Amino acid sequence: MNVTAYRRGRTVRTLAASMLAVAALGLTAACGGSGDGGSDNAGKANPSASADKAAKGGNAGAKDAKDAKDAKDAKTQAQKAGAGSEEEPIGDCDVNKTAFSLQKVKNPINHLLLKTTNGAGVDCKLVGYPGLKFGEDAQSATPVNEDSQPQSVVVLAPGESAYAGITTSAGDGSGSEGSEVNSLEVFVDGSEDPASVELPGGSVYIDSSAQVTYWQTTAQDALTW
Repeated sequence: MNVTAYRRGRTVRTLAASMLAVAALGLTAACGGSGDGGSDNAGKANPSASADKAAKGGNAGAKDAKDAKDAKDAKTQAQKAGAGSEEEPIGDCDVNKTAFSLQKVKNPINHLLLKTTNGAGVDCKLVGYPGLKFGEDAQSATPVNEDSQPQSVVVLAPGESAYAGITTSAGDGSGSEGSEVNSLEVFVDGSEDPASVELPGGSVYIDSSAQVTYWQTTAQDALTW
């Protein structure tokens, strides 16, 4: 064997060995790709991820159900509020369906107690204070005691009563322009016609100190002033 042939055979063997080595590396890489948990796991379902997704889906469903319930409750409340707003407002007491009475009291002195009772079949309200006209020659209504104004308007159910206190004259005699009167007309807010009310004893002494309170829910409150 000459040197040239020896070298050629050696080169061929070297090339063959190199090709085998490259093929082996390729096979190893392919096997390693399926065994490192990367590409294989990517193609498989992840149990934890599936559970999380299912849980999130359940939570979303529960949230949707809660939102639907809240919306239904809000709609129900709105319907109730709308139904309440459709109710007719309480009107003024009708003087023709209201009974009036007047009595003299011992304390405070020079006071009368006016009582009114709702004779209608529905609730009614008494706004402000009664307008009083003592005697046929009265030029103006009896002034109101502003300190007696209540916090809210008096509302009467059928058969309920309200009261107003009337100061007829000054207890110390300091009033002026006093005279005996034998008639009384009472006006209530919302009615143009007055109601004639009988005076206790048929007459009463009235002077410039006369005042009337706002309508009150109790006789005690009406006689406070």
